[in-house]
Amino acid sequence: MNAKSKNATSETGYIVFAHGSSVASANDAVCAVAAEFARRGGHLAVEVGFLEGGRPDLGGAVALLAERGIGNILVIPYFLTLGTHLQRDLPKLVERARAVYPGVQIEVTPPLDGHPALLDALADRAAHRA
Repeated sequence: MNAKSKNATSETGYIVFAHGSSVASANDAVCAVAAEFARRGGHLAVEVGFLEGGRPDLGGAVALLAERGIGNILVIPYFLTLGTHLQRDLPKLVERARAVYPGVQIEVTPPLDGHPALLDALADRAAHRA
């Protein structure tokens, strides 16, 4: 598909956006979470995008989805809080991707901070400490 194509479908694709690491197993763990997210949700179009230290980067993940004809992309930051990377870096990366794929709608969810399941995760870790 041409990067400038406006013939994208209305199907939604998802990008689990993480910081990335030079430690391959850390990036593999994010990929495993994204795969399980896809499996549990029955989502056929899920990619991982990394800020640094992993591949693909956000632009590459958008390209993978856009080239499949995905017309709507929801970026889900795999970050706990709205820090510098989400306030400064992610908006710039999204704007670049929008410029390359003007026919694709790209939205971003809030970070994980404030989600009630995080309290459950903390309580579970406390209850099952090693």
